[in-house]
Amino acid sequence: MTHANPARGVIDPYASMRQVPHFEVTSADIQDGEPLPAEIYGFDSGGQNRSPQLAWSGFPPETRSFAVTCFDPDAPTGSGFWHWAVANIPAGVTSLPANAGDPSRGLLPEGAITLPNELRAAEFVGAGPPEGTGVHHYWFVVHALGVERVDIDPQATPAVLGFLFRDAVLARGVLVATGAYGQAA
Repeated sequence: MTHANPARGVIDPYASMRQVPHFEVTSADIQDGEPLPAEIYGFDSGGQNRSPQLAWSGFPPETRSFAVTCFDPDAPTGSGFWHWAVANIPAGVTSLPANAGDPSRGLLPEGAITLPNELRAAEFVGAGPPEGTGVHHYWFVVHALGVERVDIDPQATPAVLGFLFRDAVLARGVLVATGAYGQAA
């Protein structure tokens, strides 16, 4: 099962990967298919660079940890843009508060590790679609893993994280919000 919605023109960046069941991800800050609120945009785009609150349920009982990622496949790079990647979230944790992507706040659970985003900063970086690039889709994904931890270099990229956990993914929960140039202003 994929999360692609042809009516919205959304291409599923996970479609070519091993297909797994889906579970529910909700947020007090973002809604599936709806525009991002201004605070989820980056500072340079008029936002607050704040990661959204996320909660999840319905994942497989054999889940031993989670990873959370945020990816924009519509970035004009040829390879998309990773905004956030957190690994080794304990299986007993089923939500992250708003702004958990700011390392100075200490809101991530003990043992979780944030990998550097495309700007090489180990934090959430908000949306910042360039002018003239249309609507972007921000894939907030919670990956339920069958391993307690992913053994990864803390300086590795989110793409390497995805490669390392690919065989351990039991299920995914997905929220896809949209954003466009000037939308946060």
